[in-house]
Amino acid sequence: MLLANLAFTPDFFAVRIKDGHLYGSLVDILHFGAPLTLVALGMTLVIATGGIDLSVGSTVAIAGALACLYISKAADPGSVTTVLVAVALALAVALVLGAVNGVLVARIGVQPIVATLILMVAGRGVAQLITDGQIITVTSGPYQLIGGGYWFTVPFAVLLAAAAVGAALLLTRSTALGLLLESVGGNPVASRLVGIRALRLTALVYVVSAVCAAVAGLMISSNVSAADGNNAGLWIELDAILAVVIGGTSLNGGRFSIGGTVIGALVIQTLSTTVYTIGIPPETTLVFKAAVVIAVCLVQSPQFRAKMARRRHAARSSRPEPAAPTAPKVGT
Repeated sequence: MLLANLAFTPDFFAVRIKDGHLYGSLVDILHFGAPLTLVALGMTLVIATGGIDLSVGSTVAIAGALACLYISKAADPGSVTTVLVAVALALAVALVLGAVNGVLVARIGVQPIVATLILMVAGRGVAQLITDGQIITVTSGPYQLIGGGYWFTVPFAVLLAAAAVGAALLLTRSTALGLLLESVGGNPVASRLVGIRALRLTALVYVVSAVCAAVAGLMISSNVSAADGNNAGLWIELDAILAVVIGGTSLNGGRFSIGGTVIGALVIQTLSTTVYTIGIPPETTLVFKAAVVIAVCLVQSPQFRAKMARRRHAARSSRPEPAAPTAPKVGT
């Protein structure tokens, strides 16, 4: 993909500073890939426990709609206080949505795909009710900073995503949290028997996923200074799942990689950029993504792994044994 971009855009790898801001195709990939990185980060934790969250797209739409609605109705849309209240409102609602998913999955025992599908459908309707079926536009400098502003020449959205990834790496690799997640995803029954609060941990990851999706929704809406309850975050849950599996996280739970997820998200964003750069119809992107999903699922399947292990074993067995060294002849 990088070679294709380089062929059609010779200055693809060029990064320059203009008006105190970093510009370039690579910067754009990081910038526009930041919301997906956040959503995929939360999705990684959910999938690590053996679940899945299909409601993140609707959460993205709800968060952006709530924030933009509050700012548009405020007496001073450009006030930092107004923006902080709008952000707090969006995050608070996201906490509630994540808690609902967590209770349905962990406490009531609803299958994750069914529980989150409920909010995926209902949440999209809620977002449209908030916006009244219209696109809400706002004019607020502090709010625009979240997704479209720069800080120390770097896009602020990139800094937010990097901070979230750093915090996730610190918590999952420097504490016992990572091992607990893998334990719950690998064998939830055994985890409960040894004293791990598996139900509480399962509910917690859905809350974290919803908060990550809400921050992504704030990024998306602030970048365009508008909220669209119908299209904001549409199908981002599929891109997030794809990023997770590309990064090496097992869809069966029990194994995850934060760093791999970040790489997967950037691969997807690079794929989208490549399609636009070389002039391929955007609809074709879905075909490429579907092909990648099929390939990754095949590689991760137990049958495929067992078959490859048998082939490696057969290849080693068929190698001729090295001849034993002969003792040198001693002259008489």
